[in-house]
Amino acid sequence: MTTEPAYDAFGPVRAVADAILYEGYLLYPYRRSSGKNRVRWQFGVLTPRAWTRARGPDDTGVAGSAEGWWQRTQCLVRAPEGVRVHGVLRFLQLQRKTVEELVDGRYRPAEDLDAGERREVPFDEAVPREFPFTFVLGSEETLTFTVPGGRDAQEVARADGGLAGRVVRTRWRLQATARISAEPAGEGPDGPLARLSVRVENAAEGVAPGTPREEALRFSPLACHLLLAVEGGAFVSLLDPPEWAAPAVRGCANVHTFPVLAARDDALVLSSPILLYDHPKVAPESPGDLHDSGEIDEILSLRTLTLTDAEKREARATDARAAAILDRVDAMPPEVFERLHGALRALERPEQPEADASVVVAGVRLTAGSRVRLRPRRRGTDPQDRFLEGRTARVEKVLADMDDATHLAVTLEDDPAADLDRWYGRFRYFAPDEVEPLAQGEAAR
Repeated sequence: MTTEPAYDAFGPVRAVADAILYEGYLLYPYRRSSGKNRVRWQFGVLTPRAWTRARGPDDTGVAGSAEGWWQRTQCLVRAPEGVRVHGVLRFLQLQRKTVEELVDGRYRPAEDLDAGERREVPFDEAVPREFPFTFVLGSEETLTFTVPGGRDAQEVARADGGLAGRVVRTRWRLQATARISAEPAGEGPDGPLARLSVRVENAAEGVAPGTPREEALRFSPLACHLLLAVEGGAFVSLLDPPEWAAPAVRGCANVHTFPVLAARDDALVLSSPILLYDHPKVAPESPGDLHDSGEIDEILSLRTLTLTDAEKREARATDARAAAILDRVDAMPPEVFERLHGALRALERPEQPEADASVVVAGVRLTAGSRVRLRPRRRGTDPQDRFLEGRTARVEKVLADMDDATHLAVTLEDDPAADLDRWYGRFRYFAPDEVEPLAQGEAAR
């Protein structure tokens, strides 16, 4: 085991990993006085062991919103013993911001520090931490990560140059361990299969069971997650595994985190406390993080513009990330807002123009103009689509969504408004497994 700089493979997933790191960090309307911002840190929180166990038995579910003192990532890797796996453990360290006013030459705690253009209020911030490591398949290691505590003070001046007070930021020591191992999990079509296990634990000591949550969080890694990359091998999807790997996938038991594929060659995994699909990515239209759970950029950006000047001033005083959101939204040009309204993505085929995007269904290649019969799923679909069972339709476009799932945009052949819908771009959408290809001359029936 080494802690050398991480294998240079994590670039493709950094944007998504950073979004996970700060998910729920600060919620609209981004002010300390907002009730939503008084109960924070909801995902990937590793609380101290004794404190956690005093509140009940260990939760061993996959949901990263359930607090526990440990989390476990188990995934399958197609590689022989001796191959190196590189990892990065990432989390936030709580940093408590307090303000002190200067009165008669002495600093004293205050609920607000107003220095004219600059205002500061107490708030819990966070500092990102990450620890790279390298592990060799076939070995078993335990690694300890320590983050020191600290205290920083920053003076705040008034407009006339005198001191109004200071901002004090305090951090507490964190300690975590990672227990890493791998065991054989069978044979794949191109070689051995191994089950890789990484158990991350909060190793903090001395936190009493009766400690309030807001104080226990001082000694807790927050938004804890893991990046893994394998040299000369590939990971297996746990969400959509090949048939030969299904038994080994059932043997993987993830706790409070879940690994998904994060690179096109399947050599990279993001193990996240928030459930994701394979190959997650940030929409290119998004101009920046809004931190809000389940955020919709357009709605939150528009609502941010409705904040009063007083509310914006409080948000800026709350946190530097809130101030950055306000600056970005205030300066956002109309064309950026227009992009936030929505986007359709043509299926990516570098050698072909968008009009030639296609998908093969039942051995038939479907493109724009192909005829299909609709067979909506009986479960997990829009109930209204069930009324279209057996109807025939014309494929207008073959599209891919943000998760690279393929969709067919269609118009109904017997719909008198089909030409108008085609002109407006108003289509019905079906997955490839919800249609049957038809020959051009086949009757509608």
